[in-house]
Amino acid sequence: MAQQRNNPYHGYNFLVDLGIGDSDSVQAGFSEVELPDINIDIIEYRNGNDKLSTPRKLPGLAHYGNLVLHRGVLGALDLYQWIRQTADGDPNAYRTVRVSLLNEDRSASVLVWIFQNAFPVQYKFSSLAAQASQVLVETLELAVGDMRVE
Repeated sequence: MAQQRNNPYHGYNFLVDLGIGDSDSVQAGFSEVELPDINIDIIEYRNGNDKLSTPRKLPGLAHYGNLVLHRGVLGALDLYQWIRQTADGDPNAYRTVRVSLLNEDRSASVLVWIFQNAFPVQYKFSSLAAQASQVLVETLELAVGDMRVE
């Protein structure tokens, strides 16, 4: 699905599917998505009879950072209900979340990040300030079990 080209894509045309199967079902579009990083542990191993005194380096466990979603508050409760579902211990709270980067005319996905076994771990709002003229933003942070890119 990834489409390679000479000029880099812009990061402002994207869709988020919260595991419902339809990015249009999200009650409000997200203004920002922070994609997680991937880190792999290094395992150092050396046989007792190795002639070199330095260990071999082997790949260990993979660790994924959290996926962070930001959107303006419109009164939709879908994000709150999802973290409430997680807090209540519902085993159905795990979802497969997809973030799709779109081309400039928004006619096709050019790159898709797939986050499996994702569930909310933090839900917060920006500050309420009587003298500020800014949009109230809600943030949902998701723990990710695995990440694939297509």
